[in-house]
Amino acid sequence: MGDGHGPERSEQEDSLGAGWKQHRPAVFGVAYRLLGSVADADDVAQDVWLRAAGADLRRVDDLRAWLVTVAARRSYDILKSARVRRETYVGPWLPEPLLTGPDASQAVLVDESVSSAMLLIMEELSPPERVAFVLHDVFGLEFGRIAEVLDVSAPGARQLASRARRRVAKAKQSMPQASKAERERVLTVFRAAYEAGDLAGLVKLLHPDAVYVTDGGGKALAARKLIHGGERVAEVMVRVGHQWHPDRIEFAEVGGELALVFYREGRVYSVDTVQITDGVITAYRRVINPDKLVGV
Repeated sequence: MGDGHGPERSEQEDSLGAGWKQHRPAVFGVAYRLLGSVADADDVAQDVWLRAAGADLRRVDDLRAWLVTVAARRSYDILKSARVRRETYVGPWLPEPLLTGPDASQAVLVDESVSSAMLLIMEELSPPERVAFVLHDVFGLEFGRIAEVLDVSAPGARQLASRARRRVAKAKQSMPQASKAERERVLTVFRAAYEAGDLAGLVKLLHPDAVYVTDGGGKALAARKLIHGGERVAEVMVRVGHQWHPDRIEFAEVGGELALVFYREGRVYSVDTVQITDGVITAYRRVINPDKLVGV
């Protein structure tokens, strides 16, 4: 590369600029799927850009795979330390909401692996399993590259991905995904019942064993334990609704699925995602930690 100046360097910068614009969504996407944090994924993307800008990429034959691998290696380091931080997190932890609709500020490869339900399933995997699963099953990287990230053999990486795939499939069987139309119907009726303070209406929309999860992170008033039971959840929602007095409730696409965004005093107060099975809500997840709502 010589002294870093001249036509060769200029050509690489031009090539990287074009490639980065094309592949940044994949870089961000792998980091978000591994970390469940928009802020951390943005930091990883910035780190990858700096690494790429300072590297000799002339021998890189697959820029996307190279960038995704670098992002995965950095995310893997963060993921291992994040497990320790989660032990001291105040109350339940939920993924940071990621806007994925047409008005989203951050483009990302959207599929079910960015939904809150899938991110929580992957949260139960070990860090190596999660990396192997995301890199192979979502991004299609070969096991040789995955092995380099995890510092294992290629057969070891294959085994990790296989084990993760079985665990994910088993978890998904217990929570089948609702169709887009069904989700829209249920959330439309739910919003109307919530705004009206209709306890009976909410009970009808909640499964008898529904669970209510709130993530305040110790920075907003939120239940620090899960609330179980449709009637109990409905009662809590009606009470909270009376206390909050939200300005409005809007629909938004979050993690590739329709969700509810609550506004209070002109600001986003919560982002709520739901798990729907057979026309009723089995899990209601509310993020009110202000640090996780900055990008919404």
